[in-house]
Amino acid sequence: MIRFSSRIRSLAKSLCAFLFISSTASTFAAGLTAKPNFVIILTDDQGLADYSAYGTRDLRTPNMDRIFHEGMTFQNFKANSPVCSPTRASLLTGCYPDRVGVPGLVREEEPGNNWGYLAHSAVLLPKLLKPAGYHTGMVGKWNLGLSSPNIPNDRGFDFYQGFLGDMMDDYWKHLRHDVNMLRKNREVITPEGHATDLFTDWACDYIAERAKSGQPFFLYLAYNAPHDPIQPPPEWLEKVRAREPGMDEKRMKLVALIEHLDAGIGRVLDTLEKAGVSQNTLVTLSSDNGGSLPVGAKNGPWRSGKTHMYEGGLRVPFGARWPARIKAGSETPRTALTMDLFPTVLEAAGAAVPKDIDGASFLPTMVGESQPETPRDLYFVRREGGPMYGGKTIEAFQRGYWKLLQDSPFGALELYNLKEDPYETTNLAEKRKDIVRDLNAGLRKQIQKSGSVPWQKPEQPDDLK
Repeated sequence: MIRFSSRIRSLAKSLCAFLFISSTASTFAAGLTAKPNFVIILTDDQGLADYSAYGTRDLRTPNMDRIFHEGMTFQNFKANSPVCSPTRASLLTGCYPDRVGVPGLVREEEPGNNWGYLAHSAVLLPKLLKPAGYHTGMVGKWNLGLSSPNIPNDRGFDFYQGFLGDMMDDYWKHLRHDVNMLRKNREVITPEGHATDLFTDWACDYIAERAKSGQPFFLYLAYNAPHDPIQPPPEWLEKVRAREPGMDEKRMKLVALIEHLDAGIGRVLDTLEKAGVSQNTLVTLSSDNGGSLPVGAKNGPWRSGKTHMYEGGLRVPFGARWPARIKAGSETPRTALTMDLFPTVLEAAGAAVPKDIDGASFLPTMVGESQPETPRDLYFVRREGGPMYGGKTIEAFQRGYWKLLQDSPFGALELYNLKEDPYETTNLAEKRKDIVRDLNAGLRKQIQKSGSVPWQKPEQPDDLK
């Protein structure tokens, strides 16, 4: 009787294990065959070390950390530019930013200080997702134009709610140069509240609504935080002040703004869970450029920060969570750029990937498949006004471990070996003139290729004005 009971128990355990494995396999298979949803989160000026999963101890970002812990961390992810607009153009087009007319910041409201115009010929990600059956939405900072034909609804998004400009002068007033740039689709809106909370509310509403429809969706969620002005809600600042009484006031405000942002990201993740779509939704988290050192950002050991061509201006956080496909806690040393998200999303969605782009899909890497490094040169650009730049361009060009850069339009070329000197402490331009010559030739070719694309609004004939 005892033996029989033991055998029954053993068989029961085996059956339970089989059913569990079968169920898990079926769930995973469903994740492989059903079209995934996408939530692409882009923060603004977030330093590479400004989330606690990185190991930084003076701030707490449990929700950002979830994306890294429950997904894959990219150890060598770079933005396409050390400033906002160019990186955003690259994300949505899969191209180097000056190839689509955005070598610098788009400031349509300041004609004398405008350094980009999104090319009519550029085909954006949401437009290419539509044939694959996707509904496409964007919430938050656009920074690629204030008027038609360069607002989100003109460029393929089914839904838009957010801020069209480059930065807000105040997180509660939502104005730039006393102009209201908040829109719901094409309508001017005047909501009340902190911009981070508004963007989070709108993103959660979009996810909940689209999840009910059953149609796969793509949401590009672009926060203004933690871009200056550094204005955390008072209760969040007091929370950090009580926890870190000895912290520098400047750093304290930034930490509070980031922790408030983190809470918003947590609400987005919770909404995906409640809507029942979390398992088959790819969530990515990154920043448009390195952190701004003058406001207290931390970029880890990397040199410099926002606006600069050194690694601190280009390296950014990147985490990807997709429970149905990505192994939790995984990491990759693969080098990737913001523009690589474009073909990655299209490939994951089963949509056609244009041939004439610069980005390279890293989907195989994310889902645990073998993928060699893509053999390619890397190019970074920023055109800007002001007394330091005078409308000129700074660039960086990387081939393998060698990186050539000009961080000031009036400065000399600098050369670094990122394998031996990842923190760019020793300029080898004088010692390795052969490498400078080769990389400079590659840089010139890229400049010539991009130079055929206008980056100012085209003149219209008088009868069309």
